[in-house]
Amino acid sequence: MPSFSRGLEKALHQAMNLARERAHEFATLEHLLLALTDDRDTIAVLTGCDVDIEALKSDLEDFINEELDSLVVPNGQDARPTAAFQRVIQRAVIHVQSSGKEEV
Repeated sequence: MPSFSRGLEKALHQAMNLARERAHEFATLEHLLLALTDDRDTIAVLTGCDVDIEALKSDLEDFINEELDSLVVPNGQDARPTAAFQRVIQRAVIHVQSSGKEEV
């Protein structure tokens, strides 16, 4: 089974922390993408696709802060990844396995 790169592990933890800091019940794909915008490899790929990283970060932060209010839970429980969040990670693992690589 492939292992996660340090950068991906850091981004996954950061995504969960972003959700937890906002008292969100769930960590969404938006939390994950926002966390990935701090990853060196992700920045290189996005920049190669002419993505404005700062604009993306700003848009994601606005969306998370304004549109995900329904995810706020008052009791301070830990955030859980959504099914979509989990599927993205599972598909990345499957893709890496099928390519014969060892690291996601």
